[in-house]
Amino acid sequence: MEPQKLTKRVIDGALPSDRRYVMWDTRIPGFGVRIEQSGRKVFVFKYRVGGGRTATRREPVVGKYGMLTLDQAREIAMDWAAEIRRGGDPCGERHEKRVAPRMFDLFERYITDHAKPHKKASSVEDDERIIRTFVGPAFGKRKVAEVTRSDIDRFHKSLSETPYRANRVLAMLSKAFNLAEVWEWRPDGSNPCRHIKKFREDRRERFLSADEFARLGDALSEAESGDMAYTRPGRSSPYFVPPQAVAALRLLIFTGARRGEILKLKWDFVNFAESRLELPDSKTGAKFVYLPAPALKLLSELPRGLDNPYVIPGVKPGSHLVNMKDPWSAIREAAGLPDLRIHDLRHSFASVGAGGGMSLPVIGALLGHKETSTTARYAHLSDDPLRNAVEAIGKRIDGAMNTPRRI
Repeated sequence: MEPQKLTKRVIDGALPSDRRYVMWDTRIPGFGVRIEQSGRKVFVFKYRVGGGRTATRREPVVGKYGMLTLDQAREIAMDWAAEIRRGGDPCGERHEKRVAPRMFDLFERYITDHAKPHKKASSVEDDERIIRTFVGPAFGKRKVAEVTRSDIDRFHKSLSETPYRANRVLAMLSKAFNLAEVWEWRPDGSNPCRHIKKFREDRRERFLSADEFARLGDALSEAESGDMAYTRPGRSSPYFVPPQAVAALRLLIFTGARRGEILKLKWDFVNFAESRLELPDSKTGAKFVYLPAPALKLLSELPRGLDNPYVIPGVKPGSHLVNMKDPWSAIREAAGLPDLRIHDLRHSFASVGAGGGMSLPVIGALLGHKETSTTARYAHLSDDPLRNAVEAIGKRIDGAMNTPRRI
């Protein structure tokens, strides 16, 4: 069909045929209106990418007639023509935007290419929980390149009631956006988490006093005797703390180890001759956990299952104990320490050492801290001062826990 000057009257008068056709405009080369067999009319713009007869030909839809007026469609077509003269490709750019990666794609690649190869399993689980609970619902369907700093700021502030978690979520998002730049999903330096101020976090450390150590010791002894009956919320039957849970708590108290390091401890890792646990892997890699006399005595008295390699056996054959929530709730309630977390036992171990005048490098080595600057100073420490340090801490804790209290 020969080009003609398109007007509203011409377009309104165009009738459908047995096949679709285009009426081209004389005012703007490549601009026209396509008449579908159904009678639907859409504005189109025909051009070649880069120019020349061998260049790729495109004919994108500008918009539907009726939703766009002829003048509005012409204006869009003129903008596209100007962009093409500058070497652009409007249709290709629109396609790229449609197929551009979304945040769910970024989160999936973050877990697959970064978290799983470089982080501990527990950290991967935490990242997956953050994605599932927080950032997935908030950003999952958004295009990676379209998330702005104001989006992140607004989201971070929505979590203000839990500042610690809010800051951890922000840190994970920031790492993901840094990787998006590496993978060329965002321009360099465009991380929208930059300059978002973290919330102030209250100190989470909780240190046991001598009296609290004594109360905790009484509660553990009561649990070991079987006299402690704890009523769990929503349950009518009493709950009795299993002996392996008490043993796990005592080992945590006397070693300053992390919960997972004790619950997943195997007998093969226990070196009685060297008075230490030799962990092939931990949050900070392979490390030694030195054992004071109370911990050695406890380990020597624990029963060994022939079919279970774990020091703290679980309910299922060959497994380790997993549930510490109920045992810890019972012990904590009996000791009158409702705000005490299991991880606070690790803090308390360190505080006893610091209170005894031990140096921070020694305490850091006992706890297996990973900070590079501090770790460099651990290199010169031999086993003897570490054994002496852990022995002194163990004696002080043991003494506090077994000191008769006045009622």
